[in-house]
Amino acid sequence: MSAALDIFASAGMWEAVLRIATPLIFGTLGALLCERAGVLNLGIEGIMSFGAMIGWLTVFEGGNLWMGLFAAALGGAAFGLLHALMTVPLGLSQHVTGLGITLLASSLSYFIFRLVVPLQGTPPTIEPFQPLHVPILSDLPIVGDALFTQTAPTYLALLVAAVMAYVLARTPFGLAIRMTGENPHAAEAQGVDPIAIRIGAVVAGSALMGVGGAFLTLSAFNSFFPTMIQGRGWICIALVVFATWRPGRALLGAILFALFDAYQLRLQTEFGKAIPYQMFLMMPYLLSIVALVVMARRARVPQALMQPYRRGER
Repeated sequence: MSAALDIFASAGMWEAVLRIATPLIFGTLGALLCERAGVLNLGIEGIMSFGAMIGWLTVFEGGNLWMGLFAAALGGAAFGLLHALMTVPLGLSQHVTGLGITLLASSLSYFIFRLVVPLQGTPPTIEPFQPLHVPILSDLPIVGDALFTQTAPTYLALLVAAVMAYVLARTPFGLAIRMTGENPHAAEAQGVDPIAIRIGAVVAGSALMGVGGAFLTLSAFNSFFPTMIQGRGWICIALVVFATWRPGRALLGAILFALFDAYQLRLQTEFGKAIPYQMFLMMPYLLSIVALVVMARRARVPQALMQPYRRGER
């Protein structure tokens, strides 16, 4: 028991929490933005996979790391536009279209990767983002390692969370997004174009999903492999519900899941010989389900979520 509790006093543990949380923050914020406008985007798993691949490929072909993140954002936005055009003006099923996007984006990621990189034992690598050392602050015990030795995309994720929280809660544009997700006809009566808002929100949210995937290849790791997303997209969908569609809580939920994940990895090191490792692997998911059940009971779903909007109909 003492060894299990001592893990929480490890600076490396908390540094890993924020690193593991970063792709979840991008993905959850992207899904949250889509849903606040009334569109469910189940294409997130595939979009993150494509973002991871195209970001890595951009750097592998000679671009810099920021170009890789930008390429991932563009790739995510392209799939978001496809999803938005099918679900918003055409009114097709958001569930079916999202799953189709996931299958298309995941398969296209592997196809393009294999066109560029023939099958081999060890995938080629790139030089990823390096941790930033903040003078004085990085030397603080525990807090310094956790907050001030991260890579640039992690700080970008925290900035995006703060900006999104402010925009949605404090600006007319954020009000238009929220109105569109609650009652698009009322939004239209106020001079807002619900179709344009929904398409823009899905495109922007999908761009964030692509950046979340690119973090894995450009910062957390240094190469791409087709199964590297490992269900993170579906976790992000669940975290949106946990967050009750609020960016601040989305940030908290991503960090909480990352805490469970980082903790189970260290428990494996301590007790892996005595307990099957599968028990540790399922721990963050079990704890997340419990937290999701507790929070979902109080969650207020955007009233127009998954409801097609057509001008003149009520």
